[in-house]
Amino acid sequence: MATKHEQILEHIESLSVGSKISVRSIAKALNVSEGTAYRAIKEAENQDLVSTMERVGTIRIEKKKKENIERLTFAEIINIVDGQVLGGREGLYKTLSKFVIGAMKLEAMMRYTEAGSLLIVGNRTNAHELAVEAGAAVLITGGFDTSDTVKKLADEKQLPVISTSYDTFTVATMINRAIYDQLIKKEIVLVDDIYKALDQTEFLKVSDNVERWHEFNKETNHSRYPVVDKQNRVVGIVTSRDVIGYDSSVRIDKVMTKNPMTVHTKTSLANAAHVMVWEGIELMPVVDPSHKLQGIISRQDVLKALQHIQRQPQVGETIDDLATNQLEVVETDDQSHVLTTRVTPQMTNQLGTMSYGVFVSLITESSSGLLRKYKKGDLVVENISVYFIKPVQIESEITIKPQILEVGRKFAKVDVEVHHDGAIVGKALLMAQLIDR
Repeated sequence: MATKHEQILEHIESLSVGSKISVRSIAKALNVSEGTAYRAIKEAENQDLVSTMERVGTIRIEKKKKENIERLTFAEIINIVDGQVLGGREGLYKTLSKFVIGAMKLEAMMRYTEAGSLLIVGNRTNAHELAVEAGAAVLITGGFDTSDTVKKLADEKQLPVISTSYDTFTVATMINRAIYDQLIKKEIVLVDDIYKALDQTEFLKVSDNVERWHEFNKETNHSRYPVVDKQNRVVGIVTSRDVIGYDSSVRIDKVMTKNPMTVHTKTSLANAAHVMVWEGIELMPVVDPSHKLQGIISRQDVLKALQHIQRQPQVGETIDDLATNQLEVVETDDQSHVLTTRVTPQMTNQLGTMSYGVFVSLITESSSGLLRKYKKGDLVVENISVYFIKPVQIESEITIKPQILEVGRKFAKVDVEVHHDGAIVGKALLMAQLIDR
């Protein structure tokens, strides 16, 4: 039987997009305490089923597909610009296809304003009205209000009219930043992107016996299967090692390994790979927040996906990219691995010296490059001891010299020296776990 928490989540999921949700209404509708309703609504927010914002409340939203992540909902726009809804509240769940800055004559502005877009403009009431009539939402900058006619029209067409105290340039920058951040997220591969769904997953029930394992083994040539209870919750995992020596009539729950390692769909692939390599696991069940089986991931799938990521162009640059994309390998006579880079303004702190975070990124990237010469794969840093000996000024040219102290099948130790003008400015000892491709 489903728990109250699960029942509330199912209820929220069944509501139509745009429905308003409150702790009190959920508690009353499902006869649960307000505390239980609040926790379930927070979980629904984590699952992108609802969105909560100040002065508006919680509304049921469309779950965005990953390929459309660069599209923002009007509800998200309110949170980004700290806005206030003047009209068209019912349309907050809708997504905008593009935004238009209204810094031109009215006729020219309307040529660019189309259905599904967002017009960012100041206190030009005629522009607000024409935009809503054209099927566009309006974001009014400078903290200005609009006319009652526009508000009424916005309510009729379910197109949000939002007011923010920020100026037009700041608002455009903030929205661009939000889209840019989401493009970076788009490149982060999650378990959700690669796992084998439930309808393609073979699993056993606690009431099954060892004979069922042998039947699966003949059909699939696999030897590892998750075990679920009556509520479809993962309670164990069975491998060939578990069933050896047991009679075919013995129940699975007597031989299975209990409380297996599991992952969620929102777990990053890097995290899943780390766990699988560290624990020596070949297969992991994928579960939802209620621990119900959603599917499985195999070590082979994870490593294939990691290889694929290496070949993908990054859409948005992360801080690590900015720090390391100017690293250049220096040709040396003794075949040692030496790199050089220049400290750009983006790599510095408020004092104009190289940021400690950038320093660590450069050390990690140079160590990865050296280890790739010896091993095909990636590294996960386990431990790093850094010594900042001298501050490094802006525009300084630095040389990084990583040297392998020890490398095994799964672990490596690297000593790194950072030089500037012939003097050591930093040292590091890095211990890493290797993920073979």
